[in-house]
Amino acid sequence: MQFDSEFDFIVSGAGSAGCAVAGRLAESGRHRVLLLEAGPADSAFWIKVPMGYPMLFTNPKVNWMFESEPESELNNRPMYNPRGKVLGGTSSINGMLYVRGHPNDYDTWAQMGNPGWGWHDVLPFFRKAEDQGRGADEYHGTGGPLAVSDQPNPSPVALAIIEAAKQTGIPANPDFNGARQEGTGLFQTTTRNRRRCNSARAYLSRAGRNLRIDTGAHATRLLFQGRDCIGIEYRQNGQIRRARARRGVVVSGGSFGSPQLLQLSGIGPADHLQSHGIGVVHDLPGVGSRLRDHFYASIIFRCHEPVTINELARSPLRQVIAGAQYVLARRGPLAANGIFAGVFTRTDDTRDRPNLQINTNIWSVASRDKKGMHVHDFPGFTMSPVHLDPVATGEVRLRNADPFADPVIRHNFFRDEVDRMAMVNAVRIVRNIASQPALARYMAGEIRPGPDVRTDDEITDWLRGNGIANLHPVGSCAMRPASAGGVVDHRLRVHGIGGLYVADASIMPSLPAGNTNAPSIMIGEKCAAMILEDAAAGRIQTSGAA
Repeated sequence: MQFDSEFDFIVSGAGSAGCAVAGRLAESGRHRVLLLEAGPADSAFWIKVPMGYPMLFTNPKVNWMFESEPESELNNRPMYNPRGKVLGGTSSINGMLYVRGHPNDYDTWAQMGNPGWGWHDVLPFFRKAEDQGRGADEYHGTGGPLAVSDQPNPSPVALAIIEAAKQTGIPANPDFNGARQEGTGLFQTTTRNRRRCNSARAYLSRAGRNLRIDTGAHATRLLFQGRDCIGIEYRQNGQIRRARARRGVVVSGGSFGSPQLLQLSGIGPADHLQSHGIGVVHDLPGVGSRLRDHFYASIIFRCHEPVTINELARSPLRQVIAGAQYVLARRGPLAANGIFAGVFTRTDDTRDRPNLQINTNIWSVASRDKKGMHVHDFPGFTMSPVHLDPVATGEVRLRNADPFADPVIRHNFFRDEVDRMAMVNAVRIVRNIASQPALARYMAGEIRPGPDVRTDDEITDWLRGNGIANLHPVGSCAMRPASAGGVVDHRLRVHGIGGLYVADASIMPSLPAGNTNAPSIMIGEKCAAMILEDAAAGRIQTSGAA
């Protein structure tokens, strides 16, 4: 087999985890690393601006813009799944919330047969990654590549929502990533000096000369010598190239891209691969088989006062002023993401930890789909309940053998009564918060679903037509023992294949209770540390000559 280039390690996918893996491997000074990214560099203006992510929501230059298959329990609607196609991956187009999840999430991972992944095992990697603006303590680190900071000038509506949540009995919580998760307070974001700190900005500038970054490089298949992965094939500038990995390949394509690349390369359910004419390298049924995502809906309210982002979105003059404020002084409404306040609570008293996250947006959206976001023509704000512990399990499969075709995504949302009742109760919790005196100044009434939707059945029907994926897909290359249907072991090595790792949200064996960017970066940190440890100990052998 002829190769165009040769490296010690190749990382396919420059997303939240991939940048961390590549950056850490290269900065060690001991290994030459190739990082492949199908999209462009992260140089677009709106990537840098905290309030810029709505502008990236349907931008095909930096967004894969995936859609699921029609969901049978959601009125046969497909779920829109924007994913980053750019250096930094989805950390370049997301809402930047820094949420790690609940400590018990990681203890559960360890109990599933993954030693070294309990809370006290992963906390050092969260701290290592972090440059916490509030300073270091037992939960947070400083000096790491990933900036985490408080947002400037929280909206008065967001502060009122926090007070209203407290009036319902939900306790105040100044740090969702500290001693406890439950409560209400202000989110922190992955920003530095009021500018997005994506994983590319965080990790790649530190890597030095040992890292080569190829953008516009779409991975098409992994290359093998027997059961050992020895490189990767990719298309760049219309040409097919092959790069050899002397010590290993790390797949970091995300929960849709990673199982797709494995399947295209002959690793996955044998019958599925054969149905598309793909030769089976390793029959591994778990590839693509445990997709999970949070489910959420937007409860929308009209606001009495013109203090929301809707007014900015509808006024060219205000947009010019806001742009000037940000460019000249990094001030004004563009300097924050508009998602200031949050709530972590429980949908019923049987829960031993929060299974509900409520995000608050100081805008209200009339439509939000693959065609874009369009705000209402009046002041509005939104409280979005997110079910953190859904039963629904889906899958990722090949559409065909074409590496440039979108994968087939099935979420299977809302099929279980547990999921339906959790969201019905979540709507009622949001309405209880909205009815509190602290919000009376701003509350002009609920417009979605509206006061006529009251009973459990009515709320369920509304959710079927309006609930959507929360864009936190995980689990499609789950870290579990092979006997339990896993794809990678506890050191992120693909079962049955030498020299091949997966490091991204796809390896999460269960959903964390919160946003998935911070946990994905932690996974990248831990993967790189394990690879470096094994390499130093001589446990990674150099592959034979090409």
